[in-house]
Amino acid sequence: MPDIRHTPEAPTRATTLAAGARIDAHRHDDHQLVYAGAGVLAVTTDAGTWFAPGTRALWVPAGCVHAHRAYGRLDLHLIGVPAATDPLGLGAPAVLAVSPLLRELILACTRDPYDETAERQRLHTVLLDRLRAAAAAGAAGQPVPLPAPADPRLAAVCDVLYADPADQRTLAVLGRAAGAGERTLSRLFRRETGMTFPQWRTQVRLYHALRLLADDVPVTTVAHRCGWSSASAFIDVYRRAYGTTPGSHRRS
Repeated sequence: MPDIRHTPEAPTRATTLAAGARIDAHRHDDHQLVYAGAGVLAVTTDAGTWFAPGTRALWVPAGCVHAHRAYGRLDLHLIGVPAATDPLGLGAPAVLAVSPLLRELILACTRDPYDETAERQRLHTVLLDRLRAAAAAGAAGQPVPLPAPADPRLAAVCDVLYADPADQRTLAVLGRAAGAGERTLSRLFRRETGMTFPQWRTQVRLYHALRLLADDVPVTTVAHRCGWSSASAFIDVYRRAYGTTPGSHRRS
């Protein structure tokens, strides 16, 4: 990511971004919690890209270069945490589940970033406690970053599904156009993404679904555009990934 800005302190604030708006690559000396109160947030680091709805937040460690993009009208909430505090002890970006209590704490702490009252400090202390609990719960079932593959054969296959996640062709068929066999591509998927091909394809479909939901596309339409055979199959996968239904996401 070129032209990286260095902002010594990670700001604590709330802001609104229009659909498609971007915050270019930058880094902070502080840790930062990034949360979308409305819309869908895409956060890109060297490890890949995460898409986060309102039930998830992203922890960005101090010094990590990252960029943001808004899908749908985005209510962006940013909370800076001094590097010396390091409440989570995480050296890499991580997705955290956002409970209703944690969501309200994030909104309260970003409502007035200049509030230094004792009440605000107590809220911030509880917020850090809830973040520790979310991190301790582990990453099981959490969305993973979507890495950019380095191998050109794998990249060619991924580009096809980025463009059309509803493409139902098997890895063997997709590989013929890319000049690689199914076994080779399966190995590359595991090595470069940490996922099997079916897992990676599901992740791509979920990320495309989030973007469509942010634009208020109906759930059934989203399911078919992203390759699910039915709305119920899509809802089941979405619920297991994000802890809520796609209909709830659209209403929020």
